[in-house]
Amino acid sequence: MEARRDELMTVRQVLDELGGVSRRTFYRWRELGEGPAAFKLPNGELRIWRSDFTSWLRQLEAAA
Repeated sequence: MEARRDELMTVRQVLDELGGVSRRTFYRWRELGEGPAAFKLPNGELRIWRSDFTSWLRQLEAAA
């Protein structure tokens, strides 16, 4: 069975795809537990799996 392909996104990529959400807003969402699932790399930078980002967007869409 072939492994599922996914992409790691940077915070900048997520912000760009959201069309103008500020970095501050993104980190506020994280504090409130409302942002997409993310994890820290050993250097402290955050990464978000594209599949988690897409799922998060679909949840927002369903709630609207």
